[in-house]
Amino acid sequence: MNVILLEKIGKLGEIGDTANVKSGYARNFLFPKGKAIPATKNNLEEFEKRKADLLAAHNSKVAEAQKRAEKVKGLSLTIEVNASDEGKLFGSVGTRDIAEAINAKSGADITKAEIQMPHGVIRDLGDFEISLDLGFDVNASISVSVIGLQSGVAVTDDGSLIDDNEVIDENTDAGSSEADSDESNSSD
Repeated sequence: MNVILLEKIGKLGEIGDTANVKSGYARNFLFPKGKAIPATKNNLEEFEKRKADLLAAHNSKVAEAQKRAEKVKGLSLTIEVNASDEGKLFGSVGTRDIAEAINAKSGADITKAEIQMPHGVIRDLGDFEISLDLGFDVNASISVSVIGLQSGVAVTDDGSLIDDNEVIDENTDAGSSEADSDESNSSD
């Protein structure tokens, strides 16, 4: 099926090119998304009238993608997660986690679909280079450092757990009970 491209599409071509694609790809993806129209005589004439508008819209989208790329260019993120002593994560760090961290730090409005992780989710501690595909042939690269959470739990020599939070709570409880007894003595 011959179609006229209304946007630049990867390996198919530029705006205004006529491409031969499978009919299912055209019907199910290109036409509903407004990326192409059927290549008929009437559509060719109509396209020539709209070509300047389509090129201007394309250029504005490319400029927007480049602005977003500048916001995240060279960004370095640190994500804290639960991990074992061997450096394996309890769970994983995926595209959603990275997108949320980028948006919190830079405000670039990155979606999880724009994050490229060809080797899958991150399951180990360490430093990783992540590439972003912001569309319209605009790419960016960031570095992500995955570190383990600093827990408030320690292990004694006999293997029992000591929770730092419990020790702090006991000290504040003891201090507050002394303060309560001082108040009761002063009211007499």
